[in-house]
Amino acid sequence: MHLLPPLDHASIVWLMQRCRLLLTDSGGLQEEAPSLGLRTLVLRRATERGEAIAAGLSELVDLQADSIVAAARRLIRAEPPAAVNPFGDGRSAARIADAIAGWLGADAGQVGVSPAC
Repeated sequence: MHLLPPLDHASIVWLMQRCRLLLTDSGGLQEEAPSLGLRTLVLRRATERGEAIAAGLSELVDLQADSIVAAARRLIRAEPPAAVNPFGDGRSAARIADAIAGWLGADAGQVGVSPAC
């Protein structure tokens, strides 16, 4: 286990790709971890990111040391989850571009928006 100071995004993603379990109170990391197939212990009493908990990818843990250690030991032994993201499929920009193009009466490509957004 490593306790780290704040890192830039690229370093965080690099580290997340190489670990088996994430313990965090960061909402952003709770959202990114499922896409990497990374189980997450959420060190909060509540979270606004209930989708990952409902999908079985994240777990709220009591903020007591013995509870955190017990949950970490249990999850570190578990098989990693499939890399899925309960927060969306990553294609919202393309759908928004299509909607705007529709309002303008044009194809998204005609208004200079790449369908690969």
